[in-house]
Amino acid sequence: GENLSQMNFNLSLNELLEHEETISKLLPPEVNKRQVIEVGFFNGTPALYFKWENGITCEEWLDKVRSQQQTQSTQQEAKLTVRLRAAVSIAKTLTQFHQRRVVYNSLSLDNIVLTPFEGNYLATFIDLSDAVICSDEQTFDDRKGVDLMNLGIVLNQLFRTDGGGEDATFANAGRREGGGELTSSSRRVSTNSGGDVPSNIGNLRKRGKQLTPGDGLPLYLRAMVSTLIGAGGQENASQMRYESANAVFEDLSVMATQATNSSDRRNNFFKQIEVDHEVVLHSRLKFPKVFFYGRQVQMSMLMHQLQSATMLGDQPLMALIAGYPGTGKSTLVNQIKKPLADKNGFLIEGKFDKMSARPDEVLASALDSFFANISVFEAGENAYMSMRWRIIDIGPGVSCLYDSIPSLEKFMDVGTVIDRPERRMMADDLLDQRLKYMYCKLISAISCRSQPLVLVLDDLQWADKMTLSVIRMLMTDPDIHHFLLLGCYRENEVNESHMLSTNLNDIREQGINVMTIKVGAIERESANALISDTMCLPPNLCRPLSNAVHRKTGGVIMFILRLLASLNEEGLIWYSINLRQWMFDLQKIERKEMSEDVVKHMTEHMSRLPVQIQLGLKLCACLGPTFEAMILEKARKNADIGDDFLSSCVEDGYLLTEGGSSYKWSHDQVQQAAYELIPLQKREKIHLLIGSRLLLGLPSSEMDRFIFHVADNMNKGANLLDNLEQKHEVAELNLRAGEKLLQHQSYHSAVKYLMAGISLLGDNSWEVNYHLSLRLYDAASEALYVVADYSTLAALAEKPLRYAQCFEDKLITYSNLVRAMSSSGKTDECINTCVSVLSELGEPIPTTINQQIYFEEVAKVQEALIGRSRQDLLSLPVMTDINKLTAMRFLNHMLLVTYASNPALNPIVVFRMVRLTVAYGVCNIAAIAFSCYGAWLASGLNEDYGAAFTMGRVASDLMTKMGSVEMLPRVHAVVYGMINIYKEPWQASLCKHSEAFDAGLHNGDMEYAFSNIAFYHTLALFGCGSNLLESNQSLHKHIQRGLQYKQEGMVKTMTVLKQMTYDLMGIKKNAYDNHFGGLNEDTVIELTLQKKLTAYTRMMYQKIKYVKYMCGDMDAAAKHYDLKEELYANCAGQATIGRTALVLIASFIDGLIGLYFARKHRDDEAKWTSVAETSIALVSKWAKSCSWNFANKLSLLEAEYFFLKDDERAYSCYKASIKQAREHKFNHEEGLAHEKLATYLLHKNRHDEALQHFQNAKKCYAIWHATFLVQRVDKAIAVLSPLCGGSR
Repeated sequence: GENLSQMNFNLSLNELLEHEETISKLLPPEVNKRQVIEVGFFNGTPALYFKWENGITCEEWLDKVRSQQQTQSTQQEAKLTVRLRAAVSIAKTLTQFHQRRVVYNSLSLDNIVLTPFEGNYLATFIDLSDAVICSDEQTFDDRKGVDLMNLGIVLNQLFRTDGGGEDATFANAGRREGGGELTSSSRRVSTNSGGDVPSNIGNLRKRGKQLTPGDGLPLYLRAMVSTLIGAGGQENASQMRYESANAVFEDLSVMATQATNSSDRRNNFFKQIEVDHEVVLHSRLKFPKVFFYGRQVQMSMLMHQLQSATMLGDQPLMALIAGYPGTGKSTLVNQIKKPLADKNGFLIEGKFDKMSARPDEVLASALDSFFANISVFEAGENAYMSMRWRIIDIGPGVSCLYDSIPSLEKFMDVGTVIDRPERRMMADDLLDQRLKYMYCKLISAISCRSQPLVLVLDDLQWADKMTLSVIRMLMTDPDIHHFLLLGCYRENEVNESHMLSTNLNDIREQGINVMTIKVGAIERESANALISDTMCLPPNLCRPLSNAVHRKTGGVIMFILRLLASLNEEGLIWYSINLRQWMFDLQKIERKEMSEDVVKHMTEHMSRLPVQIQLGLKLCACLGPTFEAMILEKARKNADIGDDFLSSCVEDGYLLTEGGSSYKWSHDQVQQAAYELIPLQKREKIHLLIGSRLLLGLPSSEMDRFIFHVADNMNKGANLLDNLEQKHEVAELNLRAGEKLLQHQSYHSAVKYLMAGISLLGDNSWEVNYHLSLRLYDAASEALYVVADYSTLAALAEKPLRYAQCFEDKLITYSNLVRAMSSSGKTDECINTCVSVLSELGEPIPTTINQQIYFEEVAKVQEALIGRSRQDLLSLPVMTDINKLTAMRFLNHMLLVTYASNPALNPIVVFRMVRLTVAYGVCNIAAIAFSCYGAWLASGLNEDYGAAFTMGRVASDLMTKMGSVEMLPRVHAVVYGMINIYKEPWQASLCKHSEAFDAGLHNGDMEYAFSNIAFYHTLALFGCGSNLLESNQSLHKHIQRGLQYKQEGMVKTMTVLKQMTYDLMGIKKNAYDNHFGGLNEDTVIELTLQKKLTAYTRMMYQKIKYVKYMCGDMDAAAKHYDLKEELYANCAGQATIGRTALVLIASFIDGLIGLYFARKHRDDEAKWTSVAETSIALVSKWAKSCSWNFANKLSLLEAEYFFLKDDERAYSCYKASIKQAREHKFNHEEGLAHEKLATYLLHKNRHDEALQHFQNAKKCYAIWHATFLVQRVDKAIAVLSPLCGGSR
C-alpha cells in the first residue's frame, strides 16, 4: 500500500514538473513567470521549489501602498495613479500568456509578484500548475473568460482605495470551495465546464446593500471592472465585452499615459459622474470642452508657423486651414491660444457668416472687440502703454478708424484732443484706400517682438472684396513683423474662380508663401477616443459604437457630436443607474436610418423638440449669427418659447453666450439647421412678421442700434408687401442702414442695403417720394464708385439724370459718374461729361484746341494775374459760390485725365481753375491749380522759372492756409517734381517727396503717394547720386509697398530704377523678372511700344542711355538717344506741362554724348555738335536759375566743348566742374568729371595727372557703390600705370 501511495505521489510530482516545464518552454523568455528549480515533498505533500524572485506579492504590495497612502493623506487621483502602473504590468503579463494560447486559470493577488522597474513594475505570475495550453483558437476563446474575469477581480481589489472587506468577497467568489494553498495541486481557479463566470458575481451584498463591482471607482475603471467580471446581467452582457487581455492592457495603458498629463482628457479618466445630477437624473451626455482629436500633423504645421512668426517675425506669415464644414477647423485654431499666451501674444478673432449682409464689418468688429477687452492687467502696464505709443506714432490719420472701431478711440483716450479730419474733406475713393492703409498700420502697431499677434478670420469663403484686399495688403506690408494670419475656409465652396482664390494667387505672385493645412474627417481611432472621453468608457469597450458612428457620419467631427446627442435624446445611449456607467443599444443604432448631411440631420433632430423650442430656434435663426435677448423678446412678442429657452439652448449646445444678454450660434450650420425648420414657402412671411414686430416694438432711441436686424428681416419679406407706402418705409430703413455703413466706411455692405432700398421704390417714386429717391440714388452712386462697380453705377445714373427736378440735384451723380469713367479708362466720355456739366455751370470749355484758342486762353489767365503778388493771391477770399465750387471739382476731375489723354486740353483746364480762383476766391482745390500753373510756367514753352517758383510757393502756402492736407501729395508732386528743381538744391526736395509719400498713404491718395516716391528715387539716383546699394534696398521696399496697393504703373517705373542700380553695381540680375513674367529689358521695351506706353518707353530709353554712357558704351548710348528722339517726334504735342529731373539729366547726358561723337569728326559731326550746343544752351539757362544743381554740369559741358575746339580753357572748366560737384554733394558727377579730365589729360600726354584723376574717379564711384564703373576705371588705371613716371 505504501509503495503504491509513493508511486502515485511520484507520478503527481512528475506530472506537475512536466506541466511546468511544458508551459515554461512554450512561453517566450520575456514573459514573467516563476521558474521551477526542483520537485520534492513539503510536510509530506508533493511540492515544487521555485527560483527566488525579487519583489513581493501583489497582495503584500497593496497592503503596503494602502498603509502609505493613508499615512500621507494622498489624493484620490494619486492613489489610483500608482496602482495604474501595477495594473498595466499585470495585464501585460496576462496578454503575453494569452498570445501563446495559455490560460493561466489562477490569477489572484497572491499569485502575482510585483518588482519595481524603471518607474513602473514587472508582474511575475507564479504557480503554473493550473495553467492550460489550448490546442487551437476556438478552445482558447472558450476558456480565456476565466482569466478575464479574474483580471477584473484583481483590478477591482487593486483600485479600491478604501480597503473595504468586500475585496475578499469578490476574490472568494471566483474560487471553488475547499481550495488549497498556493502551491497545492488540488487548488484551481473555479470554472464550470463551459468556462462561464460564476452566477453569484453580480449579486454580492455587503452589510445588506447590493454590491456592484467597481463601486467607488471612476467611471472609466468601473466600466472596465464590471465588464470583466460580467456584472449587470443582460443589460451589460449584450452591449460590451472584452475580447482579450490585450484590449484591457491597451485601455489601462491609455489611462496610465493620460494620468501623467495635465489636460482635460486626464480629468475624464478620473470623473465621478454620481455627483453630476444632470447626468444621473436626465441621462444627458456632456461633451468635452475641447474636441481636439487626430490632428497631430496639422497641429505641428500650425505650431511651426506660430514659432516662425513669433521668433523670426521678419515678414508676415499666413496659414490657411481648409476643410469641409464641421471638420474642426476652428478647434484646430483654438489650440494655439495657450502657446500664444505663453509668448505674451495677442489673438484677434473674426468670423464671416453666410447669412450676414455686412461682411466688410467683420475685421473692424474683431478689432473693436480686441480693444474693448484688452486691459492693463491682461497685457501688463508696460506692454499696454507701449502699444498705445506705437499707435500714436501712426499719426492723426488713425482717427479715421474710430467710426468703425469705437473702442480704439476709448483705448487711445489720454485726455487730449486728437485731430480728427472731417470725412468729407477728401474723395470717398481716397477714404477707402486710407482705411485699408490704416488697418495695416494698426496691425503693425499692435504686433511686435515682445507681443506677437495672430489674426484669425474664419469662413473666408464668405469674405468680402474689401477685407480680402486688406488681407493681401497685410501680407505684403514690409513694416509688419511678428504677425501670423490664420484663415479658415470651406474648400468645397471655393474653386479657382472664387474671389478668395484670386486674392490668394495675387499674394503668392508677390512672393508670399501661404501654407495650406488640410483638415479632413477624423480617423476611426480618433472618433473612438472622442466617444471614449465623452462616455467615460475604455476605448475597447466603446469601439463597436464608435465604428458605427464613424461609418454613419464619415468622421466629420461636428456630425459625430450631433449624432451622439440625438442618440442620447432618443434613448439609444443612456446612463445606467444600476451599473453606474454609460450604455448603448448597438443593434438599434446600426439599424437607424439617417441623413448623410449634418444640417439635414440636425434639422430632423430639432423637429422632434417641443413646439415652443422649435419656435424659438426659428426666431433666433432669422435674427442672424448674433443677437441680444431683448431683440428676441421683441421678435417673439406674445409667442410662447418657454421661460428658460435661451439657457436650455446654451446647455444643449445650440447657442453660446457672449456675456450679459448677447448670444451667438455655436456654429453656422446649427443656425442653418434651425433655419431649415421653417418651410421654404413660409420664410418670407416669418421674416416680414419679425421685421414688422421689431419696427413697431423698438423705441426710436434703439432703432439705430438694431437697424440691421430690422432691415434684414424686412428685406427678406419685402416681396409680400403690396402697399407702396410700406415699401417706401422699408426703403427708408435701407437708406438709414446704408448711410450708417457709409459712415463706418463699409461700402460693400452699404451697396447691398441701398440697392435693396432702390428696388422697393417703384417706377413713379420720383413723383411720389422725390426726396427719398434722390437720397437713395446719391448714396448708392457714391458707394458703387468706391467699390468700383462702374457698370452698375452707369446704369443707376440714368434715372437721377433723367428725373432730377433741377440740375443741382444731378451733381452728386455726375461727380461719381465721371470719376468712374476716369477709373475705368473711358477718358473721352469722362472729358465730354465734364465739359457738359461745366457748360451748365456757366464755365464752357473749348474741346478743340488750336493755336489761336490756346493763346487766347493764355492771354486770359495772364490778364487775371497781372499785378497780383504772391501775398495778394494768398489774401483772396474763400470761394463761396456753390456753382463755382462745383465747377472747380469737375475741372479737377478733368485735370489728371487730360494730362494723360488730351495734353492740348490740359493747360486750358489749369488756366480756367486759376481764373476761377482769382475771380471767386480760394478753395482746397486751388492749391493744385496754382501748382500746375507753375509747372506750365517752368515748362519748355515758357521757362519762366522765377514766376513758376512763386506759383509753387503760393500753392504750398495756400494748402497750409486752407488746411487741405489731402492735397499735399498732389501739390508736392508738382511743386518739388516739376518746379523747384529749377530753383532749390535737389537734395532738399527728397525729404518733401518722402513727406508726400507718407501723407498720401495716410490720406489714401495712393496714386500720388507713389508718384512722389517715384520722383524721390528718380531724383536720388539720376540727380543726387545716392548710394546705389542703399537705393536698391529702398526701391525693393517701395516696390513691395506698391504691389501691396496695386500701383502697377509706379511699380514698373521703380523697377526701371532698380535695374539701373543693378547695372551700375555690375550685378547680373533682371529686375523686370517679377513684374514682366521673366522678360528681359529689350523685350520689355518691345512690349511697351506695342501697347503704346509712351511715357514708360521714354523713361526706359533715358535710363539705358544714361547707364550706357556712364559704363562707356558710347555706341549704345547714341543709339538710345536716336530712339528717344524718334519717340518724341511721333508723340508731338505731348507733355505741354512740366518737366521732371530725369528730363533735365537726360539733356545734360545728351550734350556729353554729342560732344564725344563730335570729337570723332565723322560725317555726323554737325548733328552731334548741334545736339551739344542745344544742351549747353539749356543747362546754361538752368544754371542761371539754380547754380547749385547745374553749375557743375555746365562746367563739364563747357570743358568737353573746349576739348572739341582744342581750347586750353577746357582744363580749368574740368577743374571747376570737379570742385562744384564736390561742394554741391554730387559725388557721382564728381567722379564723372575726374574721368573726363583724365581722358583730356591723356590726350595731352600728361599721364601722371591723368592717372591721379582716374584714381580720384574710382574713389568717387566706389562711394557711389557703382562697382561696374570702378572695375572699368581700374582697367584704365592698369593700362596707364606702367606709362607713368611714378609707376614704380
